[in-house]
Amino acid sequence: MALPWMESLPAWSAESPKRRNSEPPVRFACLFSGNGFQGGQWTAEGEGAQMKLGKVLEPLLPFREKLNFIRGLYNAEALIGGIHSCQTGNLLTGAHLAPGGEIRSGVSCDQVIARRYRDQTKLPSLVLGCEPPIAAIHKGYSMIYSSHISWSSETTPTPLEVYPALAFDRLFRDNVNRADRSVLDAVLEQANGLRNRVSRTDRHRLDQYLSSVREVETQIERAGQAGRLQGWRPTLEKPNIPRPADGIPQDIDQHMRLMCDILVLAFQTDTTRVCTLKLNNDHSSLRFPNLKSSERKTGGIDYMIHHLLSHSNGADWLRVNQFFVEQVAYIAQKMDQIQEGDRTLLDNSMVLYCSSMMTGGHDNKQLPVVLLGKGGGQIRTGRVLDYLNSPNRKMCSMYLSLMDKAGVRLDSFGDSKEALAEI
Repeated sequence: MALPWMESLPAWSAESPKRRNSEPPVRFACLFSGNGFQGGQWTAEGEGAQMKLGKVLEPLLPFREKLNFIRGLYNAEALIGGIHSCQTGNLLTGAHLAPGGEIRSGVSCDQVIARRYRDQTKLPSLVLGCEPPIAAIHKGYSMIYSSHISWSSETTPTPLEVYPALAFDRLFRDNVNRADRSVLDAVLEQANGLRNRVSRTDRHRLDQYLSSVREVETQIERAGQAGRLQGWRPTLEKPNIPRPADGIPQDIDQHMRLMCDILVLAFQTDTTRVCTLKLNNDHSSLRFPNLKSSERKTGGIDYMIHHLLSHSNGADWLRVNQFFVEQVAYIAQKMDQIQEGDRTLLDNSMVLYCSSMMTGGHDNKQLPVVLLGKGGGQIRTGRVLDYLNSPNRKMCSMYLSLMDKAGVRLDSFGDSKEALAEI
């Protein structure tokens, strides 16, 4: 079982020469939600504590001093094809997508960073999702593109883990067949021995960390027990067979929250330094019975799937948007509460949140982008960066900047040969 960063133990000795041996590494996460956001509500103005955010981004208000709102970036290759699939499949690659049944994109920026760290962590990267991939053709492009943002090669989307229990096992277990035993129970004796070797501050940090692991274990055990089903109603009120322990939670809010917890734990333990979390597919079929509808007299927002709801642009669509942003805020809050030396885990990370279109009307002439974290003190935050009228406003230019902060120096990536100097 991996440990969090501790000031009294040497760690990360193989880091870049620019970073001290005991300094926490830079982590990179990309969170994605499909189908864009409510028109006119993905906005920001001002700086620092005075920054004003549009209604979609209101859940991020507590972190406006630790984020950059980036306006005007776009993906040129996504403008030349159909909708949804060809807008999503190259979001992190900037590559030209093969049409029809062929699958071809490019290596995504998260996997480029993962290759840099692959010999330093247990997992090169963690690729999570809250909705299974779609296998179909839409507007001339495979919907595999709609289902994946991380690509290990030009023809291979990185395998997506949608089961919280299996994602958890990847972090903490080398032998998944022993998954019936608590991780904490298996290492309790060693953990108690370690407490006597570290400082008082690190003992407190260790206790907090072990408690968070136990909390995630408990949540996974409870996942799905509430039985609040989404969408259509089956012929049985309750399942007539026992729920598999490693199944996907029926409740989307519980599913997303578990994946958020696992992402934070992955970074906190340095099990991996790269994670993508696809909250849903583009052209998503998710429903949201957990959210109260303001457009219907009773019930939740489960009368329409996410994709169709994105075309409504009403109050329920805004509430769903905020629900997704709440997951980002939850991750930011947890990461900002984890102290790593003079900075927090959030300060030592780069957390990118984006979609493949600005609105449900398929508008991708500019993309919604928010970047949280300071990249280990390398990124100045609390700013609105506007590239709408800039000659260099490519998404891949931003990726060049972020990869550089993670120790990957490239002359070009995707369709860009110039990084964004302000990031």
